[in-house]
Amino acid sequence: MFKKKGWFIILSLMLVLSVVLAGCGGNTEGENGGTAANSGNSGKTKELTFMYRGGTDEQKAYSAVVKKFEEDHPGVKIKIVVTAADQYATKLKAAITGNKVPDVFYFESGDTKAYVHNDILLNLTPYVEDNPEINLDNMWKYGLDLYRYDGNMAGQGDLYGMPKDVGPFALGYNKTMFEKEGIPLPDPDKPYTWQEFVDVAKQLTKDTNGDGKPDQYGTGFNVNWVLQSLVWSNGADWIDESKKKVTIDDPKFAEALQFFADMQNVYQVTPSATDAQTLDTYQRWMKGELAFFPVGPWDMSTYETLPFEYDLMPYPAGSTGKSATWTGSLGIGASAKTKYPEEAVALINYLTASKEGMKMLVDAKVQIPNMIDMAQEWAADTSTKPENKQEFLDIVGEYGRVLPGHYTWTSEWYDLFFTDIQPVLDGKVSAADYVKQEQPKMQKLLDKAIEAEAKAKAK
Repeated sequence: MFKKKGWFIILSLMLVLSVVLAGCGGNTEGENGGTAANSGNSGKTKELTFMYRGGTDEQKAYSAVVKKFEEDHPGVKIKIVVTAADQYATKLKAAITGNKVPDVFYFESGDTKAYVHNDILLNLTPYVEDNPEINLDNMWKYGLDLYRYDGNMAGQGDLYGMPKDVGPFALGYNKTMFEKEGIPLPDPDKPYTWQEFVDVAKQLTKDTNGDGKPDQYGTGFNVNWVLQSLVWSNGADWIDESKKKVTIDDPKFAEALQFFADMQNVYQVTPSATDAQTLDTYQRWMKGELAFFPVGPWDMSTYETLPFEYDLMPYPAGSTGKSATWTGSLGIGASAKTKYPEEAVALINYLTASKEGMKMLVDAKVQIPNMIDMAQEWAADTSTKPENKQEFLDIVGEYGRVLPGHYTWTSEWYDLFFTDIQPVLDGKVSAADYVKQEQPKMQKLLDKAIEAEAKAKAK
């Protein structure tokens, strides 16, 4: 998810593992669940542990929402355990291994199947589907389906988590830069072709201080998070419909990867690796030195203070003529062994499906609304940044996709693709040669994931 602010560079409170284990739900025998504090409380107050990850702005927002939840639920006390994004998975795994699962916690959608089979997640369906305070039909189907599982197929069946949010990964552009150069603003409804995108990026790559080298660039994309758009819009993918075959050796895939590398090496509209070491592309965007850069809803609070005006546009389209990108999400689930399932689910619902809780989070500019009617009203308000917030909704409701690793038992096969890709980005290895050599390696890991899933289901 390029380690940029939002999901990728998160300055947050880092707790030592002992605090996590001491504060999380469950007991060492695994008989009653709940938090460690519950085993000795008087019964007057029900204490739940909520473990999550978040940046500074998100921490403030969630602390305020949790406090409001406690005010509305006087018999419930929430113990917050927050950790840095890059440490969260490790600490959650340690808590699970130690049978200290938090009562309520963030989890990746791709972990749903494994967590269900290992009896880690509480089935939320009985608590939410007939709840008059929750209208699942008014929530993004995409987000809900990420946390459904029927024991065989992901995306259908019971709910084992509620979407904390949906995170459409949109494309932003420096509106001030366009206006200064006299270039027409991008059409919010019609994507550039790849050639049109490169032509505009070339116009906006300039030496503004006269030292003989560019200090303003068209793009500054990270391959881990933008290549998906190019591949999908060119009619290719990492995996076939059966989710059993790696398909990166498709010529259309190689074409998309080569185009990505050529933006730096041929068209020279992207800073070189050396230039990026001096000043990374996120910092360049923040300073107003890049024309195009990805924008997620989690960026909105930070981007309030940008020294230029920005807005959203569709990603450039490959041979399909259609824009493409991904939509991320984190789920909020409850421990299958929590001592207080009704209270745990009440907290989850307050954070994900209540108008009051959602409004507080949206007003903090850390996400888009989970409720469709609220999201439409929010997007229609063009007085707040970015003006074209409708692009976020179009991605979630129409053309956003889940990342390929979501579909399989583990994502190691997918992660491998990016491990050795630097020679392609540097122009030392062609995209065609790279996908040819990587496909069998990735297929081997995918086969192992398929085998591991079959063994888990057989238990």
